Amino acid sequence: MSDNTFSRSPLVRFLKGIWLAVDFSRKLFMNLIFLAIVFIVLIALMMPGKPGLQEKSALVIHFDGPIYEQRPGAARSKLIEQMLDDAPKELQLRDVLATLDAAAKDPKIDRVVMIFENFGGTGLATLREVAAALDKFKASGKQVVAWSSAYDQPAYYLAAHANEVYLHPMGQVFLRGYGGHRNYYKEALEKVGVAPNVLRVGKYKNFGEPFFASGPSAETLESDKYLYDGLWKTYTDGVEKARKLPEGSVNRGIESVVKAMTDAGGDAAKVALDAKLVTGLKTRDQLRALMIERGAEDKTIQSFRQIAFQDYQGSVTPKLFGDGVGVIVAQGEIVEGRAPPGTVGGLSTADLVRKAREDTNIKAVVLRVDSPGGSAYGSELVRRELELTRAAGKPVVVSMGDLAASGGYWISMAADEVIADPATITGSIGVFGMLPTGEKTMEKLSIKTGGYSTTWLADAMYDPRRPLDPRFAELVQSAIGKIYTDFLAGAAKARKSTPEKIDEVAQGRVWTGAQAKDRGLIDKVGSFQDALKSARERAKLGDDARVAYIEADRGKFAAFLDQLGGGAARLVAKHVDLKPWLPAGAPANAVKEVREELGWLSEIAQRSATGLPFGVVAHCLCGK
Repeated sequence: MSDNTFSRSPLVRFLKGIWLAVDFSRKLFMNLIFLAIVFIVLIALMMPGKPGLQEKSALVIHFDGPIYEQRPGAARSKLIEQMLDDAPKELQLRDVLATLDAAAKDPKIDRVVMIFENFGGTGLATLREVAAALDKFKASGKQVVAWSSAYDQPAYYLAAHANEVYLHPMGQVFLRGYGGHRNYYKEALEKVGVAPNVLRVGKYKNFGEPFFASGPSAETLESDKYLYDGLWKTYTDGVEKARKLPEGSVNRGIESVVKAMTDAGGDAAKVALDAKLVTGLKTRDQLRALMIERGAEDKTIQSFRQIAFQDYQGSVTPKLFGDGVGVIVAQGEIVEGRAPPGTVGGLSTADLVRKAREDTNIKAVVLRVDSPGGSAYGSELVRRELELTRAAGKPVVVSMGDLAASGGYWISMAADEVIADPATITGSIGVFGMLPTGEKTMEKLSIKTGGYSTTWLADAMYDPRRPLDPRFAELVQSAIGKIYTDFLAGAAKARKSTPEKIDEVAQGRVWTGAQAKDRGLIDKVGSFQDALKSARERAKLGDDARVAYIEADRGKFAAFLDQLGGGAARLVAKHVDLKPWLPAGAPANAVKEVREELGWLSEIAQRSATGLPFGVVAHCLCGK
């Protein structure tokens, strides 16, 4: 039977008809659901006032996780979390800033109450952005109150900017400073027969140092001391100013903490109170009673009148139309290909820059960087697209967050202006490569290798089973040196300097934003808001021009909800119950930290899989 005869058979036509009917019904059903949800969202947004908001309400912010520039993870899972009204513990910086700004202008919001539980993991530059927003909120004549069962160092920086800071009577304020100890693996690797073979340029480029040394080098200690002392001074100055404490109070308190604890009979909360780090000691119910007395009681919840951050933030909608500034977030390790939020994909982030350049309503671009670096090639992909954006006539401003080092600095080298927070960790202009081999492990296992190769390179190319051939090591070192030369030349061009002058402050060394400004590596110290202001001015936009975050396309519906604000999906959740339609037991993002730390190693593995003999990495050994 021929194909044509078969296709004309009644059975085939019948089955095709059924399939077309099913396909049409499926599309119709999904479109009707979409329209219904859009209708619900629009009706909810057009309702006057904030959801359930009354006079004398407090905005309650639970800091139960770190603050990110951009919430990591796949867009689909984030959307489902919102639709299920399952608010994630981590917060986005943009949401915190926009919500505090809206609350300051809202006559129904009397105060902000901050509750801190398990807050750690947020860098000082981000903390300073939020602290500035809290100060602005207080300047509107409203009150900020903080409470925690125990403040760690990041949490206390924000709490210190409250009008009143309360601590549980069994709690503590734990301030320790910056710095710490790293693991050094040289002797352990020698015992198992592994040679790390680290090749680098820059005497301060210490990313691979833990693998070939038994302790920190003099250069590492010098760089760490200068960096951490600078960060600690910024931290203590901020706390002492906010709490109106004498200069040096924090350091004196740490030096005398053993005696203070002994005198207080081991009562850490009393030590904090005596040091004036906190306003008073209160349990949760005592805080609740105080807030009822200050504001109003909500008998339906047996507490003070309040609105949760996520609910209030869901009603804070950005401008959706008109000319504006496009913001691209570059957060996390830099890899070459495509990556979800939380990692900077060279290709995917370059696509976002191109998307902003080709959008006629985007008149300027702000690149918000929070990255320790990674793939040198991935970094160059992003930098080149920004260079093309400037060439197209659109201003580019870089705003550095907690980290903008090594590859994070590389992607910042094609901007009209570079603005960093005084506490940003930046610089680390250097390059390294690592080619670990386990020939001695093979010997211990009595495993031999052998074979024929047509050229010396085929025989000497990197093979982790065999010793690194000196000729191949020289080849890799030459490539690393070339990339370092390109790094210096690019930085010199961007900073209107010379490679020789840049080399004096490069060599892989990291600096704070304030130190980088003194050395000509950035244009000015300032905030994210300063970067937006600069971009608007350069593009000749008004002060109220919209800010649009440029992110990967996630489908029209997801983008629609996102444009309406991070909490818009919760408006749908009030009317549409999705839980019965979804599988239970969604797995937690348990591998996130490992993925971030080993992103650069993954890039090297990918290169090897494609036949490329080695990868060159622009990464700093630094964290928040």
